[in-house]
Amino acid sequence: MRAHGVHRSVCAAAAVAVVAATLLSGCARHSGGGGTSAAGAPATAATAPISHTTPAGTVTASGPLAAVLAEPGTGLLALLGADGVTVRVLDPTGAAPERTVTLPARTTALVPGPPGQVLAAAAHQILHIDLATATVHPIQLDAQVRAVAQRPDGTEAAALADGRVLILDADGHVRQTITGMTPGDQIAAPGSAIVVLDRDRTTLTQIDLARARAGLALRAGQGASNLVTDHYGRILVTDTVQGALLVYTADPLSMHQMFPLGSAPYALAYDQRSDTVWVTLTGSNQVAGFDLSTGIPVEVGRYPTVRQPNSVTVDSRTGDLFVGSATGDGLQRIGADERKRGQ
Repeated sequence: MRAHGVHRSVCAAAAVAVVAATLLSGCARHSGGGGTSAAGAPATAATAPISHTTPAGTVTASGPLAAVLAEPGTGLLALLGADGVTVRVLDPTGAAPERTVTLPARTTALVPGPPGQVLAAAAHQILHIDLATATVHPIQLDAQVRAVAQRPDGTEAAALADGRVLILDADGHVRQTITGMTPGDQIAAPGSAIVVLDRDRTTLTQIDLARARAGLALRAGQGASNLVTDHYGRILVTDTVQGALLVYTADPLSMHQMFPLGSAPYALAYDQRSDTVWVTLTGSNQVAGFDLSTGIPVEVGRYPTVRQPNSVTVDSRTGDLFVGSATGDGLQRIGADERKRGQ
């Protein structure tokens, strides 16, 4: 089976560039730089249709998955179950047996942490999950933790439900407290910058660390849902409601592109080896890859997925792509070699 969309994306690259540039000039003030008033209910993944197309690659049986993450150093996979407390640890090579970690409180997301670990925000805790030992090391805080991110300098940023953002050492020592924020749902921490995504207001807010307060805030489309950063420090955001990929720089916070995708884009994963962002399209049970090296996203592949592809991750060592089904239709693996062959 050949990847859908590869040929048409090459032919349409010039047209896409024009569309992206036009959208940028027409929407920067509206969707990327306009007011930050509440936008309504937070964006969620579309309810995916029953698929009659065989998913690309291979599919391993699994219960419903809320999140999947390949730990960059080891390549071990952390699979968060729908209950929010069960994490399965898989070795994609099959060299080690599967293990299970039970978290002390419910979480909804997994993010990269210190080497060999993933982080999770759960109740009043930041959880350090060591995948090699299948153990959890909690850091207790004084308020509900809604989001956490590892910073390049080794510190961690945590968004709390009371509107504070904390900068902490890995042992939990608080270095700095930022107040006056709205509760955040995800954090991007490229370079020395910190940017917080608020799904309720569909905004991105840059933190002014020098003044320990909220900085510039921009409207992020009509229904921003998830974000990821690339190695240039850009922030890539899915606007699930508007069906678009938004591209920002962090310092100063500015929207540079609005790239139409359609089909309710939701989860993202960035492959630094190929400078490609992979986006799941929950309205059509697909995952699409976009080359970012030219400055304007160019589609390089589109593949059928398991039903309800609400999570995606890339093994940074191999380039293999993993897609998790939120309806229990399995864990999908699309190998980098398979994509090169154009299955």
